[in-house]
Amino acid sequence: MKTGGVYFEEFLPGKVFHTDRRTITEADHVNFATSYGFFEPLFMDRAYVEELTPYKARVVPGVLTFSVAEGLTILSGILHATGIAFLGVELNVLKPVFIGDTIRVEIEVADKRETHKPDRGIVTFAQRVLNQANLAVMEYRIKRMIRSGRP
Repeated sequence: MKTGGVYFEEFLPGKVFHTDRRTITEADHVNFATSYGFFEPLFMDRAYVEELTPYKARVVPGVLTFSVAEGLTILSGILHATGIAFLGVELNVLKPVFIGDTIRVEIEVADKRETHKPDRGIVTFAQRVLNQANLAVMEYRIKRMIRSGRP
């Protein structure tokens, strides 16, 4: 029975999925920073950023960018009822993201391997987060345990 997500067997190396876009708002930024203690001047102090950094606006924390990217991945539906576990990530921040930037994610199947359990496998994805100018702002390799579609 098809559950809506993509099964392990259907994730073929080289296949690319695309998410929708999402603008990171002031509310996203403030809620995240205050909820999780990101009170660094780089994130919260406009005058500090303008005077003492190369940026013209407050920077969004990289973990907020990652969280939004992962939310977009979930919303894409590829993991709906087939994703079993998050197993690890290697992440590189390439460019800053600012309040008002709109991001989307390209999800490429980099590798996959079967496990000793026939109802699941491990898929490694190479994910690129792109901003509204189509510039890569973050790249990461993420491993997920994915349900098999085999009976």
